[in-house]
Amino acid sequence: MTRMPDPNPFSPPDGREQAAAGGGLIKDSDTAHFVADVIEVSKTVPVIVDFWAPWCGPCKQLGPLLEKLVGEAGGLVRLVKINIDKNQELAAQLRVQSIPAVFAFKDGRPVDTFSGSQPESQIRAFMQRLYGDAKPPQEEALELAAAALDGGDAAAASAIFRQILEHLPGDPAATAGLIRCALAVGDAAASQRIIESLPEELAAEAPVAAAIAAAEL
Repeated sequence: MTRMPDPNPFSPPDGREQAAAGGGLIKDSDTAHFVADVIEVSKTVPVIVDFWAPWCGPCKQLGPLLEKLVGEAGGLVRLVKINIDKNQELAAQLRVQSIPAVFAFKDGRPVDTFSGSQPESQIRAFMQRLYGDAKPPQEEALELAAAALDGGDAAAASAIFRQILEHLPGDPAATAGLIRCALAVGDAAASQRIIESLPEELAAEAPVAAAIAAAEL
């Protein structure tokens, strides 16, 4: 289905664009779908598998951090979450002895693993080993949008920022970019509408907070 052009390129993002990042990059799976969701997908893009359980305290800390970092990677890696209580046979096959247990799959096979809570820096390094120096697609798009905005083409920049938000809902840099696009054309009302539409957590992100501060000057 072709999306109709937005009559107002500086209107607030829709509800999908305000949702938490990770749409399409993160999913729940089980034993029956493990081959399709992990083995096959890992032949084209690395997949991180998180074995967790609702009663596991450390899992509740690690899970959101994994989701955040996978979202930031912008498509360079996927995250599959497996509830160990409902998939004990699969956990046994992978010799999971304690949770949280995290496996990295690449080219159809496991290539790395860790268990227990880890600091963010170590998880970033774990992910970096999977995709090396590859640049997330949204980084190139953000650079292109920034160049358009610096060149005076706020409408083109806004369109790129919106495309990023379609793939990475709630991306702070793209959200901030939309606000700055409205400011660039002197449309304070549009920038205010965008700001008022933002969830509190997104508004508190550094790039967004800086754009909001600029709008309040």
